[in-house]
Amino acid sequence: MSKDKKLVEAITSMDVDFTQWYTDVVKKAELVDYAPVRGCMVIRPYGYAIWENIQKVLDKSFKETGHENVYMPLLIPESLLKKEADHVEGFAPEVAWVTHGGSEELTERLCVRPTSEVLFCDHYSNIIQSYKDLPKLYNQWCSVIRWEKTTRPFLRNLEFLWQEGHTMHASREEAEEETLRILDIYANFCEETLAIPVVKGKKTDKEKFAGALATYTIESLMHDGKALQCGTSHNFGDGFAKAFDVTFTDKDGKIKNCFQTSWGVSTRIMGAIIMVHGDDNGLVLPPRIAPTEVVIVPVAMHKEGVLEKATELKDKLSKSLRVKLDSSDKSPGWKFSEYEMKGVPLRLEIGPKDIEKNQCVLVRRDTREKLFVSLDDLDVEIPRILDDIHNSLLEKARTSQNSKTSDAENLDEFKASLDKQPGFVRAMWCGDVECENKIKEVAVATSRCMPFHDTERISETCVCCGKEAKSLVYWGRAY
Repeated sequence: MSKDKKLVEAITSMDVDFTQWYTDVVKKAELVDYAPVRGCMVIRPYGYAIWENIQKVLDKSFKETGHENVYMPLLIPESLLKKEADHVEGFAPEVAWVTHGGSEELTERLCVRPTSEVLFCDHYSNIIQSYKDLPKLYNQWCSVIRWEKTTRPFLRNLEFLWQEGHTMHASREEAEEETLRILDIYANFCEETLAIPVVKGKKTDKEKFAGALATYTIESLMHDGKALQCGTSHNFGDGFAKAFDVTFTDKDGKIKNCFQTSWGVSTRIMGAIIMVHGDDNGLVLPPRIAPTEVVIVPVAMHKEGVLEKATELKDKLSKSLRVKLDSSDKSPGWKFSEYEMKGVPLRLEIGPKDIEKNQCVLVRRDTREKLFVSLDDLDVEIPRILDDIHNSLLEKARTSQNSKTSDAENLDEFKASLDKQPGFVRAMWCGDVECENKIKEVAVATSRCMPFHDTERISETCVCCGKEAKSLVYWGRAY
């Protein structure tokens, strides 16, 4: 059998081996290939097209709220990195160092950026003088290097793509407002664009970003019940500003330190898309970021008029939708399997009998439902169906997340719940890091967040020590 005619290879069942299923999907859907360096990945055109659509939506949201894109250097002098002690200590195990330039040893090591707080602070210290210069709302799209021990495409890589926003403000209140505004942008993006439900909340001090005053997060559950941090927003207070002497002259003539935020979403979010929506046949892409929203597959393409009608439909629909026409000589069945595996939200089939009836067949990727639609109604029906696919994916994911969320009032209940079915466990906490550490040791779970919109106390005592509880926490086993 020729290469073009071979059937799409089988994908391991999710419920048999979820890890292998994930690997099968990212490879066979042609999202990534492995690179020569362990932990790095080649993002292939189809995978990068998804990332480009993610960028497009988020970048628009950032710019609508006054943010500007910049680009900072890849390399950071070691002396600059060490200016903020907590920050450098938090990243030290993951830092990659450049020690030589050509054959000569450098007089000072250069860090390959794991994140860019110190670069932005150094720059801001040069360009901010007055309250009139504030706020400074910058964002950059770039890659970073973190020397991870265990890697998996999109979820944990040595090098990954992301956006990192870094802003400076005149007051603590403005910085806090910015931090939470960005968190809302992330949460809305996940639900309104990616059809991924999230829990918004605050990280515990143990889990917050190195050097941050407070870290806020959006957390979601994957199909296997593990949690994934989908985005974070950090309030740094004036700690970095003091370390880097980022000051401004206020309206009262006094010199004051700025207040800083930092926030980011990475290609890890693509792992979430795969694991929240995918099934045993491969990807299921939310329409709003799918590289192809509709694929047109001509049936009996050799018959007179079929390819011409398919081309006509492609030209018409492409004015408002991302459309692909597959006019290759592969069999229709092969094409059906291929685009199902790649998660294309909607397939349009058109053949001689359809043309006679002035109709086509639309097949939904999420439910496989077949719909017979008049060619005259496609402009209205296809956008409606795509919206319904988005809403159905979101509702299905929300139902799954709710079914995998349980409550626990003591440590035995906590562990038994996670052992029976991984997911979120809602439990009260006293605020003591020793209890947080014990839960991690006993139940292999970490605190995901203290939620904003789910604050009703489920008990009066800490799930671990039995002392008076201070906060409701979502816990889980995480990627």
